[in-house]
Amino acid sequence: MSDAHSKHDEDGPHEGPIKTPKQLVLAVVFSFLVPIIGIVLLVTFVSQANRPAAGSDGLAAEAVARRIQPVGQVVVRDASDPSALKTGEQVYTAQCAACHAAGVAGAPKFGDEGAWAARIKTGYEALLTSALKGKGAMGPQGGGDHSDLEIGRAVVFMANKAGAGFPEPKAPAAAAPADAGSAAAAPAAAEPAPAAAPAPAMPAPATTAAPAAATTTAAAGAVPALYKTACAVCHDAGVAGAPKLGDKAAWAPRLAAGIDGLTASAIKGKGAMPPRGGSAGTDADIKAVVTYMVGQAK
Repeated sequence: MSDAHSKHDEDGPHEGPIKTPKQLVLAVVFSFLVPIIGIVLLVTFVSQANRPAAGSDGLAAEAVARRIQPVGQVVVRDASDPSALKTGEQVYTAQCAACHAAGVAGAPKFGDEGAWAARIKTGYEALLTSALKGKGAMGPQGGGDHSDLEIGRAVVFMANKAGAGFPEPKAPAAAAPADAGSAAAAPAAAEPAPAAAPAPAMPAPATTAAPAAATTTAAAGAVPALYKTACAVCHDAGVAGAPKLGDKAAWAPRLAAGIDGLTASAIKGKGAMPPRGGSAGTDADIKAVVTYMVGQAK
């Protein structure tokens, strides 16, 4: 018996891993935290697994729609409908900002009263004529394709931002409808002539002419037309360091970047050229125009 007690005294009392109150508290805390963290990680993993990948579903459909959209579009506008015409600010943003935002090639900078003062003194009509016919490095309509009224609105917008007080040009009034007497006379004249009723076969030629008209419109909206609306203002004359269209020497060092590299520069903007050349073209449209210009330089 004494031997057993002495052996117990030598080995010491048997103790567990938790020896202090602090260790007990930590053990209790970790016993709650570890399961909670595990649950949070599991929920996060499941939610990410169910999330659609980038570029899938709606995003993929949108990207496909952009790639297959036609280069040219048929736009029918009623010149007497104010809602169908662009405002001066819209025309400026789409067409004029490419040069006037930074004052490229001598263009009076937007909002610069000193640069515009002498021009404003010549009057609205003189400014409109210069914008429509072109002046200096600026091509007719700034290289765009807008109605005279839209160009007039853009001229007024820019001039007024530089201190002018020109009234905005108004859309022409819609054609007056035929007077009531004429309208009443038309049905009356048609009544006594029933023999003329079988004639509705006349509109048939319009169906035949439609494909030709569509073909012409599509050709007009091809890459060269997009080039003229956005790029010609600088690239036709080599304005502000822009490589002139067809100038092989000017394009030679740029061709090394390839179509994709040149397209990226055109989309982001480079030097005096604003992003997308100041146009609202899509990435596919810009690449098509770059391909066209590169082809002209080979």
